Amino acid sequence: MEPIVQKLLVVGGNGFIGSAVCKAALSKGYQVTSISSSGRPFSTPKGHTPAWASKVEWLKGDALHPETYAHVLPSASAVVHTLGTLLPDTGYKDALRSGGFLGALGSVARGLAGGGDRNPLDENAKASGYEMLNRDSALQIAQAFLENAPGPSETGQPRAFVYISAEDIFRPFIPPAYIETKRKAEAGIERILGDSPNHRGVYMRPSLVYHPHFRPYTSPVAALLDLSSSIHARAPRGVPTPSSILRTLSAVFPTGTARESPVQSSPLESVANALTLPPIHVDHVAEAICLAADGQRTDVRGVYGVRDMRELIGWAMKGQDGQAHAGLGI
Repeated sequence: MEPIVQKLLVVGGNGFIGSAVCKAALSKGYQVTSISSSGRPFSTPKGHTPAWASKVEWLKGDALHPETYAHVLPSASAVVHTLGTLLPDTGYKDALRSGGFLGALGSVARGLAGGGDRNPLDENAKASGYEMLNRDSALQIAQAFLENAPGPSETGQPRAFVYISAEDIFRPFIPPAYIETKRKAEAGIERILGDSPNHRGVYMRPSLVYHPHFRPYTSPVAALLDLSSSIHARAPRGVPTPSSILRTLSAVFPTGTARESPVQSSPLESVANALTLPPIHVDHVAEAICLAADGQRTDVRGVYGVRDMRELIGWAMKGQDGQAHAGLGI
């Protein structure tokens, strides 16, 4: 009897994380379909389409309009949602992709100033990228995934919905709305799928995701953060560290967010997280996602931080205290 081929739907498969997921999934024997606003195959910053891309089914669809992709959901054994934006001005992605350092800095400045209105889900629309990309698109797809169940002969293990969230490490350099909408999306997906025995939600929270070739300007920052996390991990217990000092100070400083916000910690806590959590290569994120999407891994559900993701892929973190995975804390 031949093994059943698992079918993975990647939302945003031609993006930075999405393309890494598509490539990793193919290597693990998945059939892979991608939907995106353009429907174009992934291409490198220099415009080359790698050979593996020919094995992916590239479809055009709008995440906010299920009728454009509902037909592929019944056959999908898992869905991976990779859409998201760190800044309201999504032009930073093109700048990082092309190596335009000044362009990336300009996007950061416009983001902090509240500017930027480009929405890659619909090039003709002007709306907040945070709410639309980080939250609304995920909730729309999760609902459609629940409603478009496979036929009776295709039922089996619970189908995974893997949402790419984030560790809280970017405040105050990035507006708090980024992490707030990520947390709201996690909670919303869990409300949609949580009571279904045929579905399981997995919420991946990577730290800084880097790649030396596709995102060259992330590598120096990743190196510094990796050094910081190593130093903090090796610091003797009881010895004050920059992160411990920041966490102590965070208790006396306001959060700067609304009372109803799902993020109530001070921005100083976020900086402390950045100093102690190691960055993660995009290929390692993709590997963890593929393992989470596997129909046989019904034990994988809930929130996975960067340390949990490394543990999932078998990365030994010597000298560092792993954070126990305790399910979805929302």
